Amino acid sequence: MEAVPAKRNSSIVFGRSQGRMDFSILLVVTILCAFGLVMIFSSSYYYAQHYSGANHDGFYYLKRQALYLAIGYPTMLLLSMLNYRVIQRANVIALGVSILLLIAVLLWGRDLNGGKRWLYIGPISVQPSEIAKFGMMIFMCAYMSKHRNEMTSFRNGMLPMLIVIGFISGLIILQPNMSMAVIVAFLGVVLLFLGGCDIKPLLVVGILGLILVVILAFAQPYRVARMTSFRNPEADPQGSGYQLLQSFYAIGSGGFFGKGLNNSYQKMLYMTYGESDFIFAILCEEFGFVGGTIIILLYAYIVFRGMMISMRCRNRFGSLLAAGISIVFGFQVFVNVAVVTGLMPTTGQALPFISAGGTQLLVFLAAMGVLLNISRDVNPNY
Repeated sequence: MEAVPAKRNSSIVFGRSQGRMDFSILLVVTILCAFGLVMIFSSSYYYAQHYSGANHDGFYYLKRQALYLAIGYPTMLLLSMLNYRVIQRANVIALGVSILLLIAVLLWGRDLNGGKRWLYIGPISVQPSEIAKFGMMIFMCAYMSKHRNEMTSFRNGMLPMLIVIGFISGLIILQPNMSMAVIVAFLGVVLLFLGGCDIKPLLVVGILGLILVVILAFAQPYRVARMTSFRNPEADPQGSGYQLLQSFYAIGSGGFFGKGLNNSYQKMLYMTYGESDFIFAILCEEFGFVGGTIIILLYAYIVFRGMMISMRCRNRFGSLLAAGISIVFGFQVFVNVAVVTGLMPTTGQALPFISAGGTQLLVFLAAMGVLLNISRDVNPNY
């Protein structure tokens, strides 16, 4: 009897018969994570010594980031071997968990700086919105791959997805977290475009969404202050414009090659969130224009390779998911850098792999693991 050849994906969970993953992405992610530890130590050591919440331990933020990295990096490697089609089957669970976490943070989240964005489970803190944007992405990609021929229909294709996008974004706005809600909505609309939805209703939805963002932005005084201060921070140098001016001082004083590692002046309690949201400013102060440009190019390389994987993937779900991961990753980098350089109003978006923050590090490492696994299923003859 003639032997039957084995199928390409012989394992439902671990596709060992898949092709080689994109090791260049793994290398760049590893470099960014290692550099992130260096920058977190440099940017936070002085602040942590004077901050009672860190128990006056200069290594506080470094140890926390190293702990999350020790969990997240093996998770990324595990997911790079896990057949991504398993994730497709769990799309309803991913969306359900995301919604439950967003509701939980509204009910039991700790109120910090006027918002409930974090859930605390003992010593562990979780930011549900970081998880929700990927949970929504998985559900949308699975739905659009299953209903491929219906995506041109507004009622059967676009409308169900718009309801999901609106519901998730609405829960995030209630925290309130306007910037994350905009990122989630932007991701959803882009995925609908990639999924084959008609461009005309998408443009209408985009215009209506932009109008809604403007209305919400001017509905709260602090949002109005953010919208106006970033255009002219010198008008209120000790108030709403203070943080952005300190960021400018850091970037400007770094010059072309920077002051050198650990030689930042602004991190000496002049600029807040120097270890997290504004770490790119400290990076530019210590490594200059050259250092900042190299980091941006490394991020751009990940986005480029991710989009190439999306175009070459044999599976529609994998193709959409790779594009979604690449887009949300690139957009978050853009928002962080734009805020630090004064191109956008101040928001609370971290710089992936470099900013201090456990949830965003774990989520983005997990996303990179999925992207690496999808890279095993590309068409080599594309």
